[in-house]
Amino acid sequence: MHRLSQSDRRFRQSVEEGSIALEEFNHRAHVRLAYAYLAELEMDGAVAATRAAILNLLRHYGVDPAKFHETLTRAWLLAVRHFMVRAGDTTCANDFIERSAVLLDPKVMLTHYSPELLFSEDARRNFVDPDLDPIPRHVVGD
Repeated sequence: MHRLSQSDRRFRQSVEEGSIALEEFNHRAHVRLAYAYLAELEMDGAVAATRAAILNLLRHYGVDPAKFHETLTRAWLLAVRHFMVRAGDTTCANDFIERSAVLLDPKVMLTHYSPELLFSEDARRNFVDPDLDPIPRHVVGD
């Protein structure tokens, strides 16, 4: 079972409301947000919630929503879900991240995707499957 701390819930809310400072929404924060949604939602719901939260945050700060990257968003959620299954029970996002430190490397997706594919306009707008190494897929209960 994966739980959220009150701090995790406040963090998620701050992203959803756009009250987190944009410079604080770094790679670790993206991983934490993915965990916060996946602890309570199935993959499709987590993808939709993450997309909405990030797009809202971009709008709040006047950043072009074209900066949003669909493939990176879904791929990171798939990776976080994979490591959640491997981690066993966790008490909060920090506990999970401590057990899954490899996720803190933002370049890990380049072991799954070629740069040409990952940074293409198609991958930015639509989810594309990895061309180098598949990301394991899990459903709730795995």
